[in-house]
Amino acid sequence: MQYDRTDARILEIVQKNNRLTSEVIGEMAGLSATACQRRLKRLRSDGIIEADVSIVSPKAVGRPLQMLVLVSLERERTDIIDRFKKAIKSSAEVVNGFYVTGDADFVLYVTARTMDDYEQFTRRFFYENPNIKGFKTMVIVDRVKVGFAIPIESADD
Repeated sequence: MQYDRTDARILEIVQKNNRLTSEVIGEMAGLSATACQRRLKRLRSDGIIEADVSIVSPKAVGRPLQMLVLVSLERERTDIIDRFKKAIKSSAEVVNGFYVTGDADFVLYVTARTMDDYEQFTRRFFYENPNIKGFKTMVIVDRVKVGFAIPIESADD
């Protein structure tokens, strides 16, 4: 996946606001709207831009409880790991899931309406899964920084 300094500038811009028009992005990056559209299309098709999303406030949509959950598996076998990854992907409560190194095998970002809802989720998702060794929940008190922006360095740097 190759990108140049101009692509890097476009990536910086769209990470801050992907609702800007190609004309505005192009102007900010020193390109015509058409050239900007071509580059954006290539950045998407090459997988450099994975998705165009909106960040939604959990509280505003009735899911004020947010947790980080550290999950340890009973055994680290590829079939167990793959099944758990699939379960993460199919769970609406799990907003983000990461397969990690260290004391836990996975870190999950989970939202819930109430603590009762979270308890029901844990029963379904963890306690009924014989491959889960254990999990630790950390309740998020305040989202200090929210986003998906990645620092961009051009290939020329």
